[in-house]
Amino acid sequence: MQAHGDRAAAPHVSIILPVYNAELWLDECLESVLQQDFEGSMELSVFNDASKDKSMTIIEKWKVKLENSGVLVVIGGHDSPSPRGVGYSKNQAIAQSSGSYLCFLDSDDVMMPQRVRLQLEAAAQHPTSIVGCQVRRDPPNSTERYTRWINQLAPDQLLTQVFTSNGPTVIMPTWFCSRAWFSYVGPFDEGGQGEPEDLLFFYSHLRKGGGVIRVDQSLLLYRYHPNAATHSVLETTIWTHRVRFLEERALPHWATFTIWNAGRQGRRLYRSLTAGMRRKVVAFCDVDENKIRKGFYCHEDSQERPKPRVPILHFRAARPPFVICVKLDLTGGAFEDNLRSLHLQEGRDFLHFS
Repeated sequence: MQAHGDRAAAPHVSIILPVYNAELWLDECLESVLQQDFEGSMELSVFNDASKDKSMTIIEKWKVKLENSGVLVVIGGHDSPSPRGVGYSKNQAIAQSSGSYLCFLDSDDVMMPQRVRLQLEAAAQHPTSIVGCQVRRDPPNSTERYTRWINQLAPDQLLTQVFTSNGPTVIMPTWFCSRAWFSYVGPFDEGGQGEPEDLLFFYSHLRKGGGVIRVDQSLLLYRYHPNAATHSVLETTIWTHRVRFLEERALPHWATFTIWNAGRQGRRLYRSLTAGMRRKVVAFCDVDENKIRKGFYCHEDSQERPKPRVPILHFRAARPPFVICVKLDLTGGAFEDNLRSLHLQEGRDFLHFS
């Protein structure tokens, strides 16, 4: 970092750091801010969400080190009995910051030295995009399938795979964007614990025509541990948001479609759809001979008379477009081989939902 003499000038990049009881990781996290090789002006905006541990002591210690190296540090927070949540903390950290670009960082993660520099280069070229990056997981063997998905999505899949249970196709702790674009899309939902504020922001971003870019270098050590805020969001909450987004963004473009998976997940999706969208489902498809032999799925809870009976076909007999409710990377490549054999185009002929 070069020290910048003119303190009155707004910094070019603000690192946005919400903190809640992060004493275990803060030293490494803040060291990684100090180690950035970006030579422009940079500030760290920390918002402490009622931490009860030694987080503030650690932050105050690093404020001196960072400011001595030319990084402006802005600290806000509150000491209420309970935290207000990640969405609130991020909004507050952004509001008190002044950089032209926002670099999001979680207090338990560690940035590689080139992160700010490389993501800024990408964000400057794509002013209406969220820019992410590849990650290294810690511990290395945790969430292997999810980590592969994060790191290996093709550029067009960053937009076609936005409906899966994995959530945003570039993960929130890697986000980098212009302040102007954030202000146009935001702020984060402040519903508190249990609300997927990153997913809701990501959906708003896509609705407003935003792009999704990934810098194909591993620029973040992404920690997995039981206390992570991610674990506080109910799967049913995320499911409901995902189904509504699928109905809003994808299904209107199709006159009819087939649900690929006649098992639990496929039937659950069918039952979760609005009545109008259910009527577009012409079939389920599968490879399970028992399900195919049964011939149909009857929606017993339907108010319609007669109750809808949806055919169950072998996937080769079914017609696209497909909404695929089969988890990727779980069948030793068998499902992926079947899908490839149909020579379909992702986004046009099929979408992944699981």
